[in-house]
Amino acid sequence: MASAQARVGQQALAVLDVALRVPCIFIIDAIFNSYYDAGSGWAGAGGAVLLRGAGVLVSGVVLLLSQKALFKFYTLFFAVVLGAAAALINYHATSHIDFYSAYYKAALGFRLLPRNGPTLWLGMATVQLVFGVGYVFLLNLQSVFAALVVLDIMIPLWGLMIELPADVRQLVAVFSGVALALNTAVCLAARLKWFYYSCRYVYLLVRHMYRIYGLQLLLEDTWKRIRFPDVLRVFWLTRVTAQALILVYVVRAVRRESGDGYMLSWDVFWDLTSNLIISGCDSTLTVLGMSAVISSVAHYLGLSILAFIGSTEEEDKRLGFVAPVLFFILALQTGLSGLDPEERLVRLSRNMCLLLTAILHFIHGMTDPVLMSLSASHVPSFRRHFPVLLVSLALFTLPVVLSYALWHHYALNTWLFAVTAFCVELCLKVVVSLTVYGLFMVDGFSNVLWEKLDDYVYYVRSTGNIVEFLFGVIMFGNGAYTMMFESGSKIRACMMCLHAYFNIYLQAKNGWKTFINRRTAVKKINSLPEMRGDQLRDIEDVCAICYQEFATSARITPCHHYFHALCLRKWLYIQDTCPMCHQRVYVEEESRDRAAFSNNNGAYAAPQDAAAAPPAEGAEAAAGGAAAELDDELLEDNDSIEYDEDEWGTLNGSTPIEEDYINDDTDSTED
Repeated sequence: MASAQARVGQQALAVLDVALRVPCIFIIDAIFNSYYDAGSGWAGAGGAVLLRGAGVLVSGVVLLLSQKALFKFYTLFFAVVLGAAAALINYHATSHIDFYSAYYKAALGFRLLPRNGPTLWLGMATVQLVFGVGYVFLLNLQSVFAALVVLDIMIPLWGLMIELPADVRQLVAVFSGVALALNTAVCLAARLKWFYYSCRYVYLLVRHMYRIYGLQLLLEDTWKRIRFPDVLRVFWLTRVTAQALILVYVVRAVRRESGDGYMLSWDVFWDLTSNLIISGCDSTLTVLGMSAVISSVAHYLGLSILAFIGSTEEEDKRLGFVAPVLFFILALQTGLSGLDPEERLVRLSRNMCLLLTAILHFIHGMTDPVLMSLSASHVPSFRRHFPVLLVSLALFTLPVVLSYALWHHYALNTWLFAVTAFCVELCLKVVVSLTVYGLFMVDGFSNVLWEKLDDYVYYVRSTGNIVEFLFGVIMFGNGAYTMMFESGSKIRACMMCLHAYFNIYLQAKNGWKTFINRRTAVKKINSLPEMRGDQLRDIEDVCAICYQEFATSARITPCHHYFHALCLRKWLYIQDTCPMCHQRVYVEEESRDRAAFSNNNGAYAAPQDAAAAPPAEGAEAAAGGAAAELDDELLEDNDSIEYDEDEWGTLNGSTPIEEDYINDDTDSTED
């Protein structure tokens, strides 16, 4: 129970922490979106710039405060607000001779105040008393000073009740406000020391973290400490909600005056939604807020899909990070916040189409490993296969529907061409994944070893990678055309450079490396002798890699170990050593004596030519042949990679080479 209460308390503090930082974002956004009169001269322009800079600086400092300092700042701020509100209420109340008629006129036509003077005075006294008590509590004043402050706030109302002359009432209200302001100034001045040490502590902490951990970790820590995504999310939702309430109230008031009723038609609702969307991305901060909202939606969408397909990979939970970053980059690249309202709505819809295709590509990256795992491990349960196949079917159907709808409503342009290319590429990826899945499932139902499976998987994936590479080149040309003839920008140029490096250069480099590795592995395998027939029966052992029996043939290494050709070829993708003894495997010269060979347990089996020889002579020939082959192997240059002692130890561990192999995508079963 105590832990649950503590957890609720921590969540409440986190919510309060986010809520108190949101006003800083509103102030910064209002300052950046405000305009000043250019005809006011140099003095006016300089004053406006200084005022804006001071506002942004103060708001930024408050935004970056620690939780304890933030709470203390808002304590003082609310105390000042309560004191100012009490002074203004006193001055405004005493400035009206006809007190009742002045306060009976309420805003927006609502009449909630009492109809008789004494009741209204009593209500005002209650409000002022609450303000005074709150002011005293927030400033933590002593009992004597607290009583004097409350008395100072209540005196102008007492003068109103006993019907003092208007000039005297105003003078009393002014003196009461001045006394309250002086008390507030003294209290704030007494806390200047705390403010100085707090700022100094923050400065020393930031400097220490920058020196020890660097700028990147400092920014990440600050980002998490102030919960900046949550702050942006609350800022955007609050702003849009307030604008929606105002628009709905204005529209209903207009419709009421025109006699159209209170119900909103579909056209009016669409206009309201369009205006909200347009105003929701009219500045850089609002674009960041919309990105934060998209991040939350994408995060829960990714978690739902992972739970549906049964994946537990942590790397697949990054959809909530990838989607907002891509949306913000697209907004910067297209200058979304600086466009006219109508053009901004069109551009936003196009960016959302591109974002949707990118999210579908990421979801395919989440489902493909699960699909390969289920097919390679031969899971028989249909309930495990059905969710992944259903998601794959949706990933194939949605791009087709999206492309059809866009081509039906829009003419061909660079944006539509890019969206269509992404959709076709996604459909191709899904087809490749399902084809490889089908090959593995067929292999799972087969009772014999399918030695050509690796080749078929490689051919399918290579075809998909080649087509994907061609699409990357085409998209680079489309982006170059857009930058030169439509909307060129520095951000677009940077993104094109990144696209050319990651999606064209690295993909071509990795594909060529995979091809060379496979060709080298096949050359190595073909250089090794092959065993068939009676030789396999004489060995009576299994492959040391897959632990399966030899059905038709086996390949013999120079160190006299033997493996399935398919298994040894996959191993040679990783390193050029024997899996059993780590001696080099590849030799260029295929001419070798048909010497005796040993099985994987160390026993020797005679070749078929020596089977008719006497036992003693066969054994001597086998031993002599093995020794001669070993000497020749040590002396001959087989063009394999040379290693020193440290590298040889690394190879024996085999971890770095395997990691490089996996990262370089050299296995045919990987993407």
